[in-house]
Amino acid sequence: MRIGLLGTGPWARTVHAPALSGHGDLRFTGVWGRRPDAAKDLAERHGVRAYDDVDTLLADVDAVAVALPPQVQADLAVRAARAGCHLLLDKPLAATVPQGRAVVEAVREAGVASVVFFTTRFQPGPAAWIREQAGREGWFTARAQWLGAVFTGDSPFAASPWRREKGALWDVGPHALSVLLPVLGDVRGVAAAAHGPGDTVHVVLDHAGGASSTLTLSLTAPPAAAEVAVELRGEAGVAVLPESPEGAVPAFGRAADALLAAARAGLPHPCDAAFGLRVTEILAAAERLLSRGTD
Repeated sequence: MRIGLLGTGPWARTVHAPALSGHGDLRFTGVWGRRPDAAKDLAERHGVRAYDDVDTLLADVDAVAVALPPQVQADLAVRAARAGCHLLLDKPLAATVPQGRAVVEAVREAGVASVVFFTTRFQPGPAAWIREQAGREGWFTARAQWLGAVFTGDSPFAASPWRREKGALWDVGPHALSVLLPVLGDVRGVAAAAHGPGDTVHVVLDHAGGASSTLTLSLTAPPAAAEVAVELRGEAGVAVLPESPEGAVPAFGRAADALLAAARAGLPHPCDAAFGLRVTEILAAAERLLSRGTD
């Protein structure tokens, strides 16, 4: 499968491009970016073509991987799907629910495969844990903490305009939801949402399975306090999400494997664009509650 990369930022340079160029079943074909000089540099580093025109790249490939801000990703994903390209997307799927719906509709109409890269879902240990807990009944409550130090440490993502605007809810909130939804069921409602220090938010969810969950999300945690933790409590006792020793590159390679499998079989992946849309809907509902609290 010939695949192109849309985007040239830190995530594209450190994760997408290395994973695509090292993948045995993909032919990394080229790079397009909003900054032509950056696209040329990244393409040269991996021995592929830099494209000045995105439509030319779409015509030359079977699939695209997207490493762009959500509002840009959504528009280009629609364009790529209509060009017949399978989609390997990043979270969040879109910046608004209408944008997300447009992506899902374009995927459906074009009959292309889609996978949204929720890192935890493509790491072997955490993925196996999620499957195991999803097979158990009687969960009572869950607690998810995704505390990052993006804005307080030396992260290359600190200057990201969309992260500055949307904050932890939209950046790490999708990760938390990607773990909780397959275990506890869909969200029937966002019961509460409140602001904390910096961009920190606290969200309470009511799940279709009868359990409730609380999310604490931040990109402004002190570096010494940064952590990812998910704890489930119920009839089976207490279950804690295991840490993964590997980084994002191998996980992204598995997401590419999932896209290949979905394209070949013609069957949707659990982390497809429709799942990405559902995550977007829940984030938007939480955002509305947060906005009311500041009126």
